[in-house]
Amino acid sequence: MNMLQLNTELLHAQNNRSTADLYNEATEDYEFWSRDFNMHFGYYSPLSTDPFRRDSMLNEMNRQIYQRLGTKGVLCDMGCGMGGTMKFGLKNYRDLKIIGVTLSDFQAEEGNKRLKGMDGIILKEDYNHTSFANETFDGAMAVESFCHSGHSADPFKEAWRILKPGAKLVIADAFLKKDYEDLCIGGSYCYKGLCNGWSLEKLGNIHRIKTMLEEIGFRDINIEDISFRVAPSVLHVPFAISGFLLRKIYNAEPLKTQSIKNLKGSLFALLSGVQLNNFGYYIITCTK
Repeated sequence: MNMLQLNTELLHAQNNRSTADLYNEATEDYEFWSRDFNMHFGYYSPLSTDPFRRDSMLNEMNRQIYQRLGTKGVLCDMGCGMGGTMKFGLKNYRDLKIIGVTLSDFQAEEGNKRLKGMDGIILKEDYNHTSFANETFDGAMAVESFCHSGHSADPFKEAWRILKPGAKLVIADAFLKKDYEDLCIGGSYCYKGLCNGWSLEKLGNIHRIKTMLEEIGFRDINIEDISFRVAPSVLHVPFAISGFLLRKIYNAEPLKTQSIKNLKGSLFALLSGVQLNNFGYYIITCTK
């Protein structure tokens, strides 16, 4: 193993610990963001969502994921959080079975309680290196999770390995529109704050993602810029933060370190969201 490989593995291991710490301690705070524990942004559709009702947009994002992924067979949620997206799928599509993976003990334990009686289970595993056999799944999704590995090739390669031929991978996430070195001062400041707050290794450059997917072997790659669809839910961030802080003050509850980091990350997500020349939110659909 050369020094570059060693440094990369150490960075991944350190970031995995930071991510696990964040979600072990701050996941319960997400209930303030979503009663359904949807730990992601939403999708605004004028015909089916209310921009003033956050959970309607968050669940619409779930529906958009399954619409592209398919609603039959055994799926893998790679970085499933508390299983919010899993539960939506299992409640609405009877022909699905879903296995989710997370690094967080808290998420696995509490998420499985919420999935009790359903055809789904959450395992504590690293989505970069799962224990699943080759060609196990009929589809896989990653909703704002691969960013914790810096959109490196590792989770995409693992998705390729565990998917059956012809199966789809669907990713919903934020990406850079240019290399980090090319960001303006304001963009660089927001980027650092976002990554530090949410324990993100980095965000990938969307223009390089398609080439990487092709090199791995994926085909029929479709990249949709849905930034304007996501924007209404991003605008809920300052109100959610204010309400969360007021509740803590009213109940005389101390803010945990990870909660503070999470709140800072949320604020920088809002600031990043208005910089459409630097950041974008995308749904990527591709086939093995």
